[in-house]
Amino acid sequence: MADKQISINAGDGEASGPASQTISRRNFLGGAAVFGGATLVGAPCTAEAAADFEGWPDRVGMLTDLTACVGCRSCERACNAENKLPAPEQPFDDPSVFEQMRRPTSSAYTVVNRYQSADGKGGPVYRKLQCNHCNEPACATACPARAYRKTPEGAVAYNEDLCFGCRYCMAACPFNAPAYSYESAFEPKIVKCTFCYPRIKKGLIPACADACPAGALTFGKRSDLIKLARNKIENAPDRYIDHIYGEQEAGGTSWMYLSGVPFGDVGFPTNLGKEPMIEHTRGFLAAVPTVLVVWPALFGMCYSALKHREAAVAREEEEENKKEANRG
Repeated sequence: MADKQISINAGDGEASGPASQTISRRNFLGGAAVFGGATLVGAPCTAEAAADFEGWPDRVGMLTDLTACVGCRSCERACNAENKLPAPEQPFDDPSVFEQMRRPTSSAYTVVNRYQSADGKGGPVYRKLQCNHCNEPACATACPARAYRKTPEGAVAYNEDLCFGCRYCMAACPFNAPAYSYESAFEPKIVKCTFCYPRIKKGLIPACADACPAGALTFGKRSDLIKLARNKIENAPDRYIDHIYGEQEAGGTSWMYLSGVPFGDVGFPTNLGKEPMIEHTRGFLAAVPTVLVVWPALFGMCYSALKHREAAVAREEEEENKKEANRG
C-alpha cells in the first residue's frame, strides 16, 4: 500500500495580504457603501484587490492516483463523518450509485464516479471529485463578500458568516466544485470540501486520505507530491499518462491527479490552460456594472446581520422566560 502522507513542513501562520484577510461585517458594509457611492459617480469596477495573491511555497496538497482507486467510497464515508454530514440516500456500499454521474452537494463534499474505458476493453476507472483548492482561486476573486481566502497551508477556506448566497463563486469555479445549500431559506450558504483545514492545522492528514485503503490518496507538501508523481510516471510509463493534472491547469491546484487514461475520458476539463482562472474572472467582474455586484452584497449582508440580531434577541428572550419561570 502506498504511503498516505509524505513529510511536510507547511507554515501554520495566517495568510497575509489584502485577499487573505478576514473582515468583519462592519468593515465590509462600510467598504461596500463607499464602493457603491463611487458607482454613482462612474468609478470603474475592478477585481484587482481580491486577486493579488500567489500562494505559499510550503503549501500542502493531495495526489490522487486514479489507477489505484477501487471505488470503495471510504473517502466519502470519512468525509461525511468528519464534517458531520447526513447519511446518503444510498449506502456507501451500494454499487448502484455509480449508475449516474454525481457532483458534490451540500450533504456530500466529495463523491466518487465510475467511468468505463473508452475502448471498452479495460476495467472501470474511478475518480474522486471535490474542491481542488486552486493556487489562485477564482471563487475568491468572484466573491463580493470576501467569504473565501487562500490559506498558507493550501486550503481555500470559506466563511459562511460573510456569505449571502450570491453564488458568483459557483459560476467562476472551473471545476464546478461549490454547492449551494437550500436546506434553510433564511440561512443560505455555499458548501464545499474544506481540505480538512482544522485537521491540517493540528498536524493531521485529511480524513479521506486517512481512510483510503488502496493508497490512492497521498497527502504532503505540494512540491514533494509533484516530484513523487513524476517519479511514478518515469518508473511506470505503461501505467500512467505522461501528465500531472492540476500541476499547471488553471494556474495550478492543491489537488493533483495521475491517470492511466486520458483525463478527458474521466470527466476532467481539458481546455483550461495554464493561466489562472482569476484573470478571466477579473475581466468578467470588470464588465459587470458595479451596482449589480455591490448593492446585492450590501443588502445581503444587512439582511444577514439582521437575522443574526433577531436570533440573538430570541435567545435573550428565551433566557429571560426561563429565569421568570424559575422565579415562579
